[in-house]
Amino acid sequence: MMPAPTYSLKQLCLYFLKLGTWGFGGPVALVGYMNRDLVERKRWITEADYKEGLALAQLAPGPLAAQLGIYLGYIHYGVTGATLTGLAFVLPSFFMVLALGAVYEAYNGIPWMQAVFYGIGASVIGIIAYSAFKLTKKSISKGLWGIYGVAAVYTIWQESESVLIFLSAGILWWLIKRPPVLRAVVPFPLWEIFFYFTKAGAFVFGSGLAIVPFLYGGVVKEYGWLTEQEFVDAVAVAMITPGPVVITVGFIGYLTAGFQGAAVAAFATFFPCYLFTVLPAPYFKKYGKHPGIKAFVDGVTAAAIGTITGAVVVLGKRSLVDGYTVAIALLTAFVCWKYSRVPEPLLILLAALVGILLKVFIL
Repeated sequence: MMPAPTYSLKQLCLYFLKLGTWGFGGPVALVGYMNRDLVERKRWITEADYKEGLALAQLAPGPLAAQLGIYLGYIHYGVTGATLTGLAFVLPSFFMVLALGAVYEAYNGIPWMQAVFYGIGASVIGIIAYSAFKLTKKSISKGLWGIYGVAAVYTIWQESESVLIFLSAGILWWLIKRPPVLRAVVPFPLWEIFFYFTKAGAFVFGSGLAIVPFLYGGVVKEYGWLTEQEFVDAVAVAMITPGPVVITVGFIGYLTAGFQGAAVAAFATFFPCYLFTVLPAPYFKKYGKHPGIKAFVDGVTAAAIGTITGAVVVLGKRSLVDGYTVAIALLTAFVCWKYSRVPEPLLILLAALVGILLKVFIL
């Protein structure tokens, strides 16, 4: 019998509301925050439950951080907890991108965004790198380094994640640890938006890093809803707002068909991942402690953390463009390591100010 939770559903929802409001850095950083806050500091969630949730989020299509948050809500409070934590996590950034979408349309673009993101992007790399270091140090045990390394190298090489890596890692470690015993026996544009973003949510595996190329191929190349520059700006909006990077779909939907387009795009993207998390969750909870399942989850977790580490390199290539940005990233990582209680929003704010100052007075 599962022990009673040491926290209320209200406390958990408030946590995810705050994370959705202040959690910068995209999926890689967000899953690290959840581990640090809910497992290490508050001890509301066990390490085993967190690993199960991370493995399920990696195996199922859809945005990684949102799925993990939904699963963590499910652990003690079932479907109600999964639903409320998912909404609390996603809605703050959804409303932020709506506001930025309105500003974008009113002023024909957001030129100041590049200066802000210049500093923020570098700082976020520092935060993500430290989160990846902590996860690696804590979770990768002897024997799992090979899986971890392959996943990291593949992510750096392909600049995307692959569900086959996670499945192969889980099956391989399961076969090594527990070898099986063989036995003999809506109106026009809204409908298009709905169906397209449902595909994005249901068939694209991995984090926001993986979904961006898919969105580009559809909204720019196939449908022509956005120009190249508008799409780049949409991704930038997602990166400078807290919460899941995939919330860029709300900005894209807004530019395409206003508030209705934003709402339809966000719902169509996140609802499949909600189902892919909630429906298999009871079976993960019931059978997750089985030695064979545990070995599979350990293998998937090693691949997931390797992918996170690889994503640091991929994102760093885009954000660390000169000596200033490298310095910002290194300084941020040092502060995270040396002064762990300094809140990330403060680091992000300072990085944004530094970015603006550098762009205005030096660059």
